[in-house]
Amino acid sequence: MEIKERIPMREQDPKERVNNFDSVPLGYSADEAVAEAKRCLQCKKPMCEIGCPVRMQVKDIIALIKEEKFEKAFYLAKADNAVPAMTGRVCPQETQCEGKCILEKQGKAINIGKLFAFVADWARRNGVTSKINVEENEKKIAIIGAGPAGITAAVDLRKLGYKVSMFEALHIAGGVLQYGIPPFRLPRDIVDYELSYLKKIGVEIKLNHVVGQNVDFNNIKEEYDAIYISTGAGAPRFLGCDGEKLKGVYSANEFLIRVNLMKAYKFPNWDTPIICGKKVGVIGCGNVALDAARCAKRLGADEVYILYRRTKQYAPARAEEIHHAEEEGIIFKEMVTPCKMTGTEDGWVNGIELIKTEFKGVDKSGRKRPVNIENSEYIFELDTVINALGTRPNRLFLNNVPELETYDWGGIKTDNDYMTNLSGVFAGGDALTGGSTVIEAMGNGRDAAESIHSYIMS
Repeated sequence: MEIKERIPMREQDPKERVNNFDSVPLGYSADEAVAEAKRCLQCKKPMCEIGCPVRMQVKDIIALIKEEKFEKAFYLAKADNAVPAMTGRVCPQETQCEGKCILEKQGKAINIGKLFAFVADWARRNGVTSKINVEENEKKIAIIGAGPAGITAAVDLRKLGYKVSMFEALHIAGGVLQYGIPPFRLPRDIVDYELSYLKKIGVEIKLNHVVGQNVDFNNIKEEYDAIYISTGAGAPRFLGCDGEKLKGVYSANEFLIRVNLMKAYKFPNWDTPIICGKKVGVIGCGNVALDAARCAKRLGADEVYILYRRTKQYAPARAEEIHHAEEEGIIFKEMVTPCKMTGTEDGWVNGIELIKTEFKGVDKSGRKRPVNIENSEYIFELDTVINALGTRPNRLFLNNVPELETYDWGGIKTDNDYMTNLSGVFAGGDALTGGSTVIEAMGNGRDAAESIHSYIMS
């Protein structure tokens, strides 16, 4: 049987999109979605479902799309995934569901993410919403943090009849979905619409509530039958080198929060600009690094460089994001490690000292290990540096709950059922694992919701 090529996704022209923050992918039409779904072999043992952290019924959803039963496909997607329009856009499908597709061996895996985004977008355009019949109980669950893990746990627990209250420190729910991922990858109207589902099913969202500061953690313990901590990993990691405190040096967290959450990308309509120079260097080569680099390009930078100690072949970023970045003129400066930043007399960064690297052996991740080449240092001129070396759990909450046991690196300790050392207090998402993907955090939220339900029932 001849397997046709994947139906390509229509996208904004690179020359046009570098001047706006609109979505790069333009989405499938109904005909395109059906044609892509018809490529699915409908395997008896669908390996794609094994690769899905939230356990979506991939095979059956695709079969419904093939039959043009879009409404039923949406309901089935929504049964296991609270926000399919978002995960369909930002999931690393190539290493999860699509990576397990039998057609992947031929480089023709079904475009699962784009199909899920299509059915969710179709439902929105046609006013189709997922309804749940809740058999109410009197038990109350508090969720601290309204990011992907917390959102997923909230929806699953609400379906089981619990009264769910979410405590969110920011003025808007969504966590990294709001402050971390740029609109050209995840449009804000889609985020807002998907999150409106929480209120529709009766989840209470308490914004501007910083647990441990203006909300007492012990009071929450007394009022609620269980607590799920999903405060994320919003604290950036730094190099610890000279010059990191110069003006014009950002962590990727700060840079993206200013661009996304504070709407710097809408300046001057929003009076919250960000200073971005003409020659920008981004340290790291994960999805966050590429997000920052592509934002800098849209903010007017002439040259944007990814500074990476390996080659992009070994980068943790999605292949799709690397491809889009290259189309937009992002320059990959490979096999270099930053040593320090240099600055002007008035305290602004004007360059970075790099040392060349070479591969010797492999590390714990199985990737080739880069080592520095002696006496290969040189200065590379830049006027903006963005550090995207990863994150760790934020201490703002943890410092105010000292009785909660944590690892030295900041992650919360739990047992196999996500229970912390405090009875009835569970934790998950990036607060447990450190930085991870949106869908992995959501899968963690689903598992934790099951453990919370078992705990209360017992």
